[in-house]
Amino acid sequence: MDSFAPREPAHLSVYRGIRDLILSGDLAPGHPVTIQGLVARLDAGVTPVREAIRRLTSEGALQFHDNRRVTVPILSVAQVDELIFARNALEPELARRGALRAGAREIDRLAGIDAAHTAAIAEGNTRQYMVQNHRFHMTLYALAGTEVILPVVEALWLRSAPALRVMCGRFGTSNLPDMHQAALKAMRAGDPAGVAEAIRLDILQGMENVRELLAAAQPG
Repeated sequence: MDSFAPREPAHLSVYRGIRDLILSGDLAPGHPVTIQGLVARLDAGVTPVREAIRRLTSEGALQFHDNRRVTVPILSVAQVDELIFARNALEPELARRGALRAGAREIDRLAGIDAAHTAAIAEGNTRQYMVQNHRFHMTLYALAGTEVILPVVEALWLRSAPALRVMCGRFGTSNLPDMHQAALKAMRAGDPAGVAEAIRLDILQGMENVRELLAAAQPG
């Protein structure tokens, strides 16, 4: 008897599809999000798109307005400060725990992701920079095996990603932070504290650039 892997429910696959658009920065801050637009873009049904929008709105990745419009939120400087605090409180610890559990195979996999990330920087491909940067961090963090912290961090990335993409577009990939090589070097040396510090600096450099960009855009 043939066995078949169960298909993922439509609302979950659509949720992941919209989530990927946000994480890659394809949906920019202030960008209007419509059900029909996502139906066409994802080749999905209206109901799962509506459910995914509702879920992402509850997670803060999308914003529902009084006039029934839905947009990608535009961050304030104060919100960026909160994101910097939260991400630096959680992600270095996930990186440290992940490094403790990383073997040669896991390190090689991370090195492969970093190679794609480095290529995106060299090519000036901001979308791939975003995709591979997220992939590197989440692959490392997943090694930590946490059930509570990782979903929180994923939500913080959903809040941060659109503004990071704007920053990437403004400064160009050649000026973007990349402490992945330092993290890999520390991992190979068996230095989990060094991995945590590399990740802390990676987060801080990127988010501080976002903060400066937003502060410069504010009047007065």
